[in-house]
Amino acid sequence: MESLHLVSKVAFWLCTAEVLYTFAGYPVLLVLAACLHQISKDIRYAVGRGERRRPLGKTVLPSVSLVFAAHNEALVIAEKMRNCAAADYPADLLEVVVGCDNCEDGTAAIALASGLPNLRVEDYSVRQGKPGVLNRLVSTVAGDIVVLSDANTILDSGAIMELTRHFVDPTVGCVCGELRFLARDGAVRSEGVYWRYEQILKFYESRMNMLVGANGGVYAIRRELFAPLPQYAIIDDFLIAMQIRGRGYKVLYAPQAIAYEETGADARQEFERRIRIGAGAFHALRYTWKMLLPRAGPIAFSYWSHKVLRWLAPFALAISFVAAIFLALDPSHEPLYFAYALAFVAALTAAWFSYWQELRGARVRSIFAVPYYFLAMNLALMLGFFRFVSGSQTAIWRRTAR
Repeated sequence: MESLHLVSKVAFWLCTAEVLYTFAGYPVLLVLAACLHQISKDIRYAVGRGERRRPLGKTVLPSVSLVFAAHNEALVIAEKMRNCAAADYPADLLEVVVGCDNCEDGTAAIALASGLPNLRVEDYSVRQGKPGVLNRLVSTVAGDIVVLSDANTILDSGAIMELTRHFVDPTVGCVCGELRFLARDGAVRSEGVYWRYEQILKFYESRMNMLVGANGGVYAIRRELFAPLPQYAIIDDFLIAMQIRGRGYKVLYAPQAIAYEETGADARQEFERRIRIGAGAFHALRYTWKMLLPRAGPIAFSYWSHKVLRWLAPFALAISFVAAIFLALDPSHEPLYFAYALAFVAALTAAWFSYWQELRGARVRSIFAVPYYFLAMNLALMLGFFRFVSGSQTAIWRRTAR
């Protein structure tokens, strides 16, 4: 019995430490490292009296191809095309390429009716999923820079210009913009709180040249750096960015390149989307594991800390909860474990109540938003892992009602 008690204690503290480091320790270390990095740059500048930024001289704007895949997007495609027309970028340097993945609702016809100059709509009769569509589209575009987006994502008028200006540096291969979530009723969604946390990490990771992944709704790459995606790629944006990083190019975060996306109207569909992303995360390890090795440099540290340990956090949470219950019921009656188990149950109750509220279409109260999204995200990751192991998750996506 004593050995089981010891094993439970070790498991509890190891798993709790993993979760605390992933969601709190790593951000603190990242911010401190970024601050020291900036101070070091300032000192070198002050001592050397050099230029903070390399003079760029006259900049020639690159040609751009705005590319996105669509499946049955008749409700939003007209607005997307108007958004493309409103882009603050020279029309003669911008082409728009739409890949309709076996659309059955007239998406292709609506897109063509927009009459945009330099518009090309590819209407595929066989469903192939987003990776297949992107593989076919990107190989045929004319732009030096490819801006990748989604059919339901609205780009700020200056987003393309903000993305492309970073490519004047030949070492930059991918630039990720900032995706902001909007709620139809004007309420702050639980996902928004987590997303702001993510944007902070992206900002400091980019400063340290350690950025992991991109936002699928708004990012840009050099056309020649695109490599065909695996057939069953699920989180294509992450894979594309990491493949480019693996070839030695920088991946940057440009917070001024803003795009907007409406959160899903149906809580079940949103949770299903998170499960799909979770399955895609584990699938991506097959193709990016070399970036976890020490020879990959600082990116290995951020990949382990920001992604891999986070993907393992659901299992750490579950183990710590079970261990806490066992230790709370132990005759020694240590109050810490009882308090932890009680707090965990309270968080589960708050999360379930919030989910029930969303199912009814009610606004989630702010005090419940953080535990709700945190636990929902981790549950989705766990279910995504089981889908990955069983091979039941495909690259074919279903449109989320918005």
